[in-house]
Amino acid sequence: MLLKCVLRAGALFCFTAFAIHAADLTPVGRWRTVDDKTGKPRSIVRIYEENGQFFGRVEESLNPATAGRKCDKCTDDRKDQPIVGMVIIRSLKKDGEEFKGGDILDPDNGKVYSCKLRVKDHGSKLSVRGYLGASLFGRSQTWTRESQETSGIPIK
Repeated sequence: MLLKCVLRAGALFCFTAFAIHAADLTPVGRWRTVDDKTGKPRSIVRIYEENGQFFGRVEESLNPATAGRKCDKCTDDRKDQPIVGMVIIRSLKKDGEEFKGGDILDPDNGKVYSCKLRVKDHGSKLSVRGYLGASLFGRSQTWTRESQETSGIPIK
C-alpha cells in the first residue's frame, strides 16, 4: 500500500514537472538556421524578448562568402543594411504553444512574411513558418538550438 502511494506520488511529480517545463518552453536563445536549397547551416539567429514581444536578430553568418552581404532587395528601413546584425523576426507574441502575430524577413528576396514559431523536441528545435495570408500558403524551416554562449552582439 505504501509502495503504491509512493509510486503514484512519484508519477504525479514527474508529470507535473514535465507539464511545467513544457509550459515554459521559449524560443529565446541562439538558433542555427539552414539553407532551404542546400540544407547546409546558414546563420545564427538570436531570438530575444522585449516588452512581451519576441524578435530575432542575425548574429553571424556561417558562410564566410556571404558574411558581409547587405539586404539590397529589402523594401523597408532594412534596405541596404548589413544582414548580420539585422532584426529579421519582429513583434511575435505568445499564443498558447505558438509565437505569432509578427513577421519574418527573407533577406534573399527582401520579402516580409507573417510568421509563427513553435518550440519542439523539449526546446532543442524551433519550427519557423513564414506565410502570406493563410498559414497554409508558406514554407517552414526547422532551426536547431545553439549553446548559450554569447557573441558579444547586444540583443537590443
